[in-house]
Amino acid sequence: QVRLVESGGGSVQTGGSLRLSCEVSGSTDDYTRVGWFRQAPGKEREGVATIFTVTGITYSADSVKGRFTMSRDNGQNTVYLQMNSLKPEDTAMYYCAATSQGGYLWSADKYTYWGQGTQVTVSS
Repeated sequence: QVRLVESGGGSVQTGGSLRLSCEVSGSTDDYTRVGWFRQAPGKEREGVATIFTVTGITYSADSVKGRFTMSRDNGQNTVYLQMNSLKPEDTAMYYCAATSQGGYLWSADKYTYWGQGTQVTVSS
């Protein structure tokens, strides 16, 4: 069983930065990529960034490209989402998720394991 625990959310003003962390535990045989998603009230869950665990290659969604960066620690048990130049529209609950499935990078349906989420609020 894979377990994911997010932390690092909070409230910032427009233009500020936050770094989210996601500690991943469980067998690495059970997942091949870890992703960050977000969901604002009344909106669908949106993929933000993902990392392929074998290669370390990361991808960022167009909506956050140039502002958000996903990375992982050397032990590969923790992934991060560095968020810079935050905007009010970035306000959402941010989730970390893991999967062994392939397919479309930003499809939440492809992810098997989910954390509980951490809230990010950006005020203008």
